[in-house]
Order: sequence, then C-alpha cells, then structure tokens
Amino acid sequence: MTVTRRTAIRSIDPAAPVIARAATTVYAPPAAVWALHTDIGAWADWQTDVSRAEFTGPLAPGATFRWHTHGLAITSTVHQVVPRERIVWGGPAHGIDGIHVWTFEETGGAVTVRTEESWSGAPAEADPVGLRQALQRSLETWLRLLKAEAERRWPDRPSAVTP
Repeated sequence: MTVTRRTAIRSIDPAAPVIARAATTVYAPPAAVWALHTDIGAWADWQTDVSRAEFTGPLAPGATFRWHTHGLAITSTVHQVVPRERIVWGGPAHGIDGIHVWTFEETGGAVTVRTEESWSGAPAEADPVGLRQALQRSLETWLRLLKAEAERRWPDRPSAVTP
C-alpha cells in the first residue's frame, strides 16, 4: 500500500499567470489585528467586499471556510497557520486555483500586514492583465478596510505622522 502525503502549501504559485501583492502598516496592537483578520465568521461585518463568511473552526491546517465575495461563493482551505505571524489559504473557485498568503510583522508597536495571492487556471490564463488588476484592487481594498477597522477599534495607538 502506498501512502501519499500532501505537502502543505506555504507560498503562492510563482508561475501563476496572475500574481498580486500589497502591504500596509496598521497602528493597532498586533494581537488584535491578527484576531480581527482571522475571525473569518465576522469578515462581513467590516470587509465590504465580503457579503457572507462561515467558519466554525478551529483555525488549523485542513480547516475549510465558506465565503461570498464579489457575487462568488468560495470554499477555501487553510494550509498554514503561525499564530500572529502568518496564514495561508486557498483552493479552487470558478475555474481559478488561488493561493493567498498573509504575514503579520510587529514593527514598533504597530503591525505591518503583507499579502500576496496567485491565481492559475483557465480564466487566469485567458485574461491575466484584467484579472491581475482586479486582484490588486481587491487586496488593496482588503488591507485598507482591515487597517481602518483595527484603528477604529483600538484608537489609542499612535498613527503615522504625515508632513
């Protein structure tokens, strides 16, 4: 009997036709930013592009969650969790195989959140430029909303000084 072990996905697909990356600094406690982001069932409360999210946990590799965004129903599988540092999820949706990586790095009492996502599959191959632009906008919106909600909930943190 042959046993096949599935290797955990830990990074985006560097050969995918659609790849986008974004980052922001959130001026809120790092543990709170992590908790907000990984409370998947509450995404629709603050993430305007998500109309519904269902997750019963626990947040661990192999767990799945269902969510609706931009009119699409998606089921994602968690591939990696390093509490307060990193989460990777992905899966197939509407002909696209997506891999989404999030990292959280404490920087002077704030947290720098970085995200990158790859899409492969027939739709991504058919329109890589258009889908890359859509994915980039989506990631930037997600980070903007995460930052706004975290800083709204924890307003006693110093914010970036602008000249």
